[in-house]
Amino acid sequence: MSELLASWQDRIRRAAAAKTPLRIVGGGTKDFYGQELMGEPFETLGYTGVVDYDPTELVITACCGTLLADIELTLRGGGQMLGFEPPRFGAAATLGGCIAAGLSGPRRPYAGAARDLVLGVRLLDGRGDDLSFGGRVMKNVAGFDVSRVVAGSLGTLGVVLEVSLKCQPLPKVEASRVLELTADQAIHRMNEWGGQPLPLTATCYYDGRLHVRFAGAQSAVAAAVAEVGGTPLPDAEVFWSSLREHGHAFFSGDGDAPLWRLSVRPTAPFTDLGGAQLVEWGGGLRWLKTRADTDPARLRAWARQHGGHATLFRAADKSAGVFQRLDEPLMRIQRELKAAFDPDGIFNRCRMYPDF
Repeated sequence: MSELLASWQDRIRRAAAAKTPLRIVGGGTKDFYGQELMGEPFETLGYTGVVDYDPTELVITACCGTLLADIELTLRGGGQMLGFEPPRFGAAATLGGCIAAGLSGPRRPYAGAARDLVLGVRLLDGRGDDLSFGGRVMKNVAGFDVSRVVAGSLGTLGVVLEVSLKCQPLPKVEASRVLELTADQAIHRMNEWGGQPLPLTATCYYDGRLHVRFAGAQSAVAAAVAEVGGTPLPDAEVFWSSLREHGHAFFSGDGDAPLWRLSVRPTAPFTDLGGAQLVEWGGGLRWLKTRADTDPARLRAWARQHGGHATLFRAADKSAGVFQRLDEPLMRIQRELKAAFDPDGIFNRCRMYPDF
């Protein structure tokens, strides 16, 4: 492995000297996400394996090219899981791509986001330097937490080599229920439940039906089911997996329609935004399939009005910009981070924003 990393460092330094852009590639299952793909492919699948895993410590450290499915299989053997329930979007999904994309699944509001569970990262920066941040233990970090900044940076700051993640125990019992409600009623219920000590782990509202998942001790789950009511969800594991991997009918139909991801306050009202909607995360995540004539500026204004932002998650035409533009003070921080880690701008150029 040391020879492989040495060759990677050499290639990065040569690319920096020539100002040659590099496109970091793992399994390629999230190539659709972000702005245009630019640069020579820099493949990371050769650096694989679990570096350290002790179930008693609730921490796993693994290499970037390790398949996400293998990570989850290893954790399951220890009676644990990745709490943020990361989507794979394909069997070739890797740990490095998971952290670079920073995406989380249905459990995110109740167990934490990907960035919340990253304890440490090791990466190669734009100078070819081998850097480590954070650690392999659960403790508070003094100063600027670089590990969390790397999560969701889409490879623009460097090549992620290794990641240490906090794990969570597998739940003893799970139960899912379905309720027939209007959109307004569903959002009210989800917010109401969020203020109660219920063992919630996922919610989803679509087409007049609110789906809810509970997990934990037998007594807690039984009490929650009795309080919430509804009917049992058939094939619950299949349903929640289809939601996580976008195999659900909402995502699989109308494949050419632009798919937007609106992150807002959970209390934001259900609003006709010009297309079909699916609501997750207790009301805080609104998936929207728009018509061709939908105005992106209107969507982003609505999301900002309700405390969040709108991302063009999948689309053939990305001229509207994938990510909502940050206010200038935050954009300045983004540019300074990019300059500090990748001064020659070689990594995943323009993947997040067209101007850097």
